[in-house]
Amino acid sequence: MKKKKVIAIAGPTASGKTKLAIEMAKKFDGEIISADSRLVYKGFNIVAAKPSLEEREGIPHYLIDVVEPEYDYSVADFKEEAQRRIEEITQRGKIPIVAGGTGLYFRILLENYALPKIECNPDLRAELEQETNEDLYKELTQKDPIYAQKVHPNNKIRLVRVLEVIRTLNKPFSEAVGLKEPEYDVEWIFPKIESREVLYERINQRVDLMIKNGAVEETKYLLSKHGRIKNIVGTIGYQELISYIDGETSLDEAVELLKTNTRHYAKRQLTWFRRTPELGVNI
Repeated sequence: MKKKKVIAIAGPTASGKTKLAIEMAKKFDGEIISADSRLVYKGFNIVAAKPSLEEREGIPHYLIDVVEPEYDYSVADFKEEAQRRIEEITQRGKIPIVAGGTGLYFRILLENYALPKIECNPDLRAELEQETNEDLYKELTQKDPIYAQKVHPNNKIRLVRVLEVIRTLNKPFSEAVGLKEPEYDVEWIFPKIESREVLYERINQRVDLMIKNGAVEETKYLLSKHGRIKNIVGTIGYQELISYIDGETSLDEAVELLKTNTRHYAKRQLTWFRRTPELGVNI
């Protein structure tokens, strides 16, 4: 049976993915599926660089503004919804374009990795969330040193989920993630970026624009509406601005820290995408 065609545009933050995806959608009569773990949350607009309706230029976008921030939107949620959208877009005779910067989303949806089949355990998850990042990462390193190399020590949401799987199945996560035949015929595209220095400068400019456009006010609004839930305080952009709001840093200090943390995040994204040779990452 012929595999469905999918265009995948994967790259780090501020690399021009959104603009490129829209150009490709116009050229090939496509519709866009966001592969970004922050854009699924309602209200995560300025800080998450969510494309406005105007910026989408009339091209349908999916998996944006899916859930409230209180909901822990998982990669399994993403895969299920993205597969449904791919089917619908294909049936309309159009090309699905998956575009974003969350490497795990691409890996589970478009490559040959299968998710462990376990249900969420709220009690175990709550227990893990009480532990520090350092303790969680230490446990992961002891129980699965192979997969520990793929998770950043400060990515608490991921650490909790991986350890939940490890404790439930009593086996390393790297063994629990099985291999399968890829479901789609994927054309991989990495946005053209002249150099890492150019990317970092784009990030700095984006952060400055973010502040100008009301990122501080957006952060205050989300805190007043939702409280200090983990999906807000654990998101780059909000966490630095919360320090400013709390009076722990000046705005200039918060902005510089936000630029630094975003550059570090982009570096981690590049590491993810280098593991997909078809992308041809060269910076």
